[in-house]
Amino acid sequence: SSLTGSMGCCSPRRMPWGRWPAPAPWSAWACAWSDSAAHSPPRPWPFARPRPRPARRCSPARPWRHPASSSGCSSGSTTPCPGRLPVDSPASMLPSLFAPGRSGRFALLLGIGAGQAVCVIAAALAVRQIFHLLSQEGTESGSALALAATSLLAASILLGGLRMAERVVSERLGQSYIGDLRLSLFDRLAALAPRSLFRRSRGAVMLRFVGDLTALRQWVSLGLARLLVAGATCTILLTVLLVIDWRLGTAAGLVLLAGGILAMRVGERLHAVIGEARRHRSRLAANVNEKIASMPVVQIFGQVQRERRRLRQQSRNLAGSMVERARMTGALRAITETTGAVVMGLVLIVGSREVAAGRITVATLVAVIAIIGLMIPPLRDLGRVHEYWKGAQVARDKISRFLELPTLVPESPGARRLRQGEGRLRFQRVTLYGSLQQVSATAGAGRLVVVTGANGAGKSTLLALAARLIDPDRGRVILDGRNIADVRLSSLRRAIGMVGPDLPLLRGSLMRNLCYRHPRADATELQRIIELCGVDHILEQLPEGLGTRIQEGGLNLSTGQRQRIALARAMLGQPRLLLLDEVDAFLDPAGTAILERVLEQFEGTVLMVTQRPERMARADDIWVLEQGILRRRPPAGPVSGRVGIAASADTGRFPRHVDDRDRPRRTGAWR
Repeated sequence: SSLTGSMGCCSPRRMPWGRWPAPAPWSAWACAWSDSAAHSPPRPWPFARPRPRPARRCSPARPWRHPASSSGCSSGSTTPCPGRLPVDSPASMLPSLFAPGRSGRFALLLGIGAGQAVCVIAAALAVRQIFHLLSQEGTESGSALALAATSLLAASILLGGLRMAERVVSERLGQSYIGDLRLSLFDRLAALAPRSLFRRSRGAVMLRFVGDLTALRQWVSLGLARLLVAGATCTILLTVLLVIDWRLGTAAGLVLLAGGILAMRVGERLHAVIGEARRHRSRLAANVNEKIASMPVVQIFGQVQRERRRLRQQSRNLAGSMVERARMTGALRAITETTGAVVMGLVLIVGSREVAAGRITVATLVAVIAIIGLMIPPLRDLGRVHEYWKGAQVARDKISRFLELPTLVPESPGARRLRQGEGRLRFQRVTLYGSLQQVSATAGAGRLVVVTGANGAGKSTLLALAARLIDPDRGRVILDGRNIADVRLSSLRRAIGMVGPDLPLLRGSLMRNLCYRHPRADATELQRIIELCGVDHILEQLPEGLGTRIQEGGLNLSTGQRQRIALARAMLGQPRLLLLDEVDAFLDPAGTAILERVLEQFEGTVLMVTQRPERMARADDIWVLEQGILRRRPPAGPVSGRVGIAASADTGRFPRHVDDRDRPRRTGAWR
């Protein structure tokens, strides 16, 4: 592109909203603004001359972030910059697992575990009593035997009910936590800077919302909950065994301890295996998602077999990693089963010797065996806890990295509502490293300003700055006399309508897409916009009218129909500033006529990116971006009432700040 010389528009550093600079040279400078002129930053682009930078401190109103930095200050010091607001760490963005609404469920799970232990003890005592009564000959024990059998049945039923309650409570606990975490991820997704979001594949982002949340839900519902319940149950039962006979309790405890240590050693490898399987799954998901969206490209260029081989290789890699994961989890389950069997055998051996020594009775040994038998299910539950824990560790790490991505511009404390105005937009010495340099210009109220330039010159970045999708590194963007950095984002969004290739239609009804910007629009205003933007002609071709279902990105509509609907979506609600990014690129003559009608009747300010000469001829002003520098060019056609501004005959440059305040507004007709 013209901004980076020979890199070209296909450079991997090309981003939809501008360019990232090389991050390494800036990391130490981002927070080390010194009073000395010696600490000047490196050259942000090849043609810039190094010059001393004035001393600067971090803004007390909001954290200053360099585009290459994801966390603001990156000087390596743990001490925050003076006057800078603290930036939330990824850990602080995660919802608390022990929130007030969930702490009671943890206590309930502990109570369920204790209740299960009591039921097991009661069942064991009933078995002991039954064995004792059956072993006595010649005694009338019918009523006592019935009572013991009834007790055993009641304890078994209650134990089953407690285990069912355990599953219900643990699932509610997991869903509650995952619901809060899902909302936190969505809030972060909504706050991501466009550059950060476009650098992530859809498959990887979807994996955060599906795979990672599933792993964390399994840890909370099936891992942590079972750990609490089974841990409480086994602890109480081992204590009872120690009370009955310390030799039996010690033998069972030592075997369980040895099994736990062995499971921990085997599980050390499981973390790496789970991470590898997730990487293969992420790559496969990203590939499949890309092919679903771009299958016509594969078909038209005859690369079906090539992509099939690639998919087969990715499937093999995923299968290999999943088999290895199954091998590790199978080993953990084998350790659990073996531990239970060894405990049972050891208790029989030790118990037989205790019976022979006369320290316990046969009935007591039978009760102990019953306790061990009823401990096996909780032990099996504990066998998978380590697997869920390792999976949750990997998922938490991935989510934390997602939360570390650079965010959209924050709303400064004390931000106020944007006051009423006519849409006068002013760029005041705006610099965005790697994209724009010292841009100063004013789009007068009600005027049509065409922005043009080579690919990668920063046109879309300029519109993103006007919409405050990104903030400049230096300078200010002012709308109707107010710095948009000091305005509430909700108020600013109501004042701006935007159409561009990166703002597709959403899945849902046509009505939902039209009213997405202004859901409470009245029927009269909606009908006016439908007729103004030519959507009424589209509705005539759709049997279901406004109830027609739109596919993701509007793929079931033509390009021209999508543009008309997107234009109507941006116009609804009467914004004072309309930002159009290559909106006329795919319009037919009828669509072009509709666009001209919209621009004629729109009373606010229009900032339009286009390359069409006929559009430039009818513009009030033309801004040309070349290598990050804004040059103003007079329109080719006559502009009534236009105040001339002299330019240098040698360079063609106009003054840095172009003020159109005194120029007449567009009123219903092209000039």
